[in-house]
Amino acid sequence: MSNKSKGSKAERELLELFTKQGWRAARVAGSGKNDNTFCDLIAGKHGRKGFAVEAKSSKKTRIYITKQQIEEFMIFTSLMGLKPAIALRFNREGWHFLKPEDLEDSGKYWVVSLDRVKDKGLRFGQFFEG
Repeated sequence: MSNKSKGSKAERELLELFTKQGWRAARVAGSGKNDNTFCDLIAGKHGRKGFAVEAKSSKKTRIYITKQQIEEFMIFTSLMGLKPAIALRFNREGWHFLKPEDLEDSGKYWVVSLDRVKDKGLRFGQFFEG
């Protein structure tokens, strides 16, 4: 399975998670394929502020995200009036959620380790309903 299809599968899984929790969510067409898409999902719930979600999954213990990608993501969330969320899934750990400021600076990239997710990451209900 290609990285693109693995990413799409993870995004669909995340979309289903939002739906099961009573949120309305949509995958952003073309996310990861062109320069004009700045998040993977947009989600909202009645009475709550909407979220833009950047989703990443990995079988490794670290996930790297380019600084440009996060910068554009943050500009997009601000312009759209959405709250930013980084959704991370490591194998056999399920989905965890971080605020962008919880990413670690490695110089060229923002990085998040499995240990960091276990320390700072929140589960769906904690992050979105808390």
